[in-house]
Amino acid sequence: MKTAIIGLKELRENTSHYIAEMSKGKSFMVLQRSKPVFRIGPVDEWGDEGTWETAVDFTKIKRDGVLTAEILKVMEKMQRKNESNRKVPNKTK
Repeated sequence: MKTAIIGLKELRENTSHYIAEMSKGKSFMVLQRSKPVFRIGPVDEWGDEGTWETAVDFTKIKRDGVLTAEILKVMEKMQRKNESNRKVPNKTK
């Protein structure tokens, strides 16, 4: 399939349209000031499909997903707890 050429501004303004097109197998060369800057397309086009693995499906926690701020807050709390659980050896002579 031939790669279509689009401008960066066009991609920014119509991202959801191009995502839908990529899900149909289309690829795009993105230009900025008439110079190619990158190419986008379906993941499986480059044979990368097998390298992706789902670590956590946040939609199973909350239907619409979880806000990054909420995740970071929980992770920071866990880190503080882990740090407080570490035992510092006494340095008595």
